[in-house]
Amino acid sequence: MKKTKAAIAAMLIASMSLVSFGCGGENTNSVKDMDEMTREQVANLCAADSRLTGELENKTIKWLSDWNIQSDATGKTTPIELAMFQERYGGEVEWTQCIYEERYDKLANCINSDDGIDFFYAGNFDAFPKGAIRGMFAPVDDYIDFDSEIWAEVKDVNDSVMWNGQHYMTVVQVTGDNCAVIYNRDTIKELGYEDPAALLAEGEWTWDVFQDMLEDFVDPANNKFGLDGWWFESGLSATTGVPYIGLEDGKLVNNLSSPEIERVQNFMYDLHTSDGIAIGVGDYGWTDHPEYIGEGKLLFYPVGLWKIWDGNKDADTGLPAWKKTFGENCFFVPMPQDPDADEYYLPASMDSYMFVAGGHNPEGVAKFLECKRVSLMNEDAIRIGNEQFVADYEWNDEMIAMKTTMDKMALENPVFDFMNGVSADLATIMDSSESGVRAAGKGHPWNESLAAIKSAVDTLIEEANNAQ
Repeated sequence: MKKTKAAIAAMLIASMSLVSFGCGGENTNSVKDMDEMTREQVANLCAADSRLTGELENKTIKWLSDWNIQSDATGKTTPIELAMFQERYGGEVEWTQCIYEERYDKLANCINSDDGIDFFYAGNFDAFPKGAIRGMFAPVDDYIDFDSEIWAEVKDVNDSVMWNGQHYMTVVQVTGDNCAVIYNRDTIKELGYEDPAALLAEGEWTWDVFQDMLEDFVDPANNKFGLDGWWFESGLSATTGVPYIGLEDGKLVNNLSSPEIERVQNFMYDLHTSDGIAIGVGDYGWTDHPEYIGEGKLLFYPVGLWKIWDGNKDADTGLPAWKKTFGENCFFVPMPQDPDADEYYLPASMDSYMFVAGGHNPEGVAKFLECKRVSLMNEDAIRIGNEQFVADYEWNDEMIAMKTTMDKMALENPVFDFMNGVSADLATIMDSSESGVRAAGKGHPWNESLAAIKSAVDTLIEEANNAQ
């Protein structure tokens, strides 16, 4: 198992130290830097770690994103990997901010104007492979040595997402935080259920017990609702081990006709028919209500762990925002295991980045990403990252240990789905609640949905594969 502290350091998403307003955008985030003593510790560990080699002539790398890697409104401190880049190479990261929905328009404008944007986040699964196909991103092989010690742990993952024989996406780490089941332990205890964390440890946290709990709990007439959120469909589907759209030998593959996808779609249809899916049931309405977890009205809320990475304090209670929403005794576990799958698969995340075509400093980006890798390997860096995360977000040791377990599971049996990374047309077809992969959870039989979308999906996949 990976060490707990390594998982914590990994959870600190990379940050920026300078702000640019090129291509539009505003910044309202304040800087919460490390203290002087910690900075000195970072400088010393960088100087002593022989894996960080060379120097940089151009010390500034430019990043386009809707989020700032440095300290931000969620309360996080300058992360260890950025501090390492600053202390070891004198590096600085210049942030061009944009609106999430406008990222690709902004990126295209910056490329056309030779603004020198160097790198772009790929962990949202919508940058690859379409960005490589369209020439927005460049191969990284001249700058990243995936055969080196620094990249050994993630070499296989990086090799599995090559396109046209080259690495376009640089995966720094695989994590299990893509979709977790958040619940309130007080609610579970009051009901007399066994804690899902205990069930996981016993190897019994499966679809079957998940469904049994939902069916026992749900009582819309008395404001007891089952499963909420916008992420559970993809999260459950990944536990089959088969992505909707996979990547095999450098080619996109449509798996919608597989028996594994049919099985999970039928499972979600069953959850709907028993009122296990909260949206639209009784008086629940058609918006999600994560706060119902804290109020004891909702049993499960599957979502990425970013939902509880908010260190902002509530003005009335003084609690971090996530504790006010989900309750002080909330906890999380992975999505339940598919009992018919050959392994326990998780919807995995990639902490991954793309080198922008026409970037002015790919060498600098490579050094920054090496700092990120070493921050997961150097014991002193791991300790600092651990301490920062606990201070910033008020997690406890048990939460940290569960995150570590999920990361280990994800690295062993990752499932990456590229349905959002091919084209906007494909994403729209696939994400439909009427005929796409969400439809079964809304009461539409899977065989009807498959018949409606398969041909169009095949065509779009073929077009993407032929565009190499």
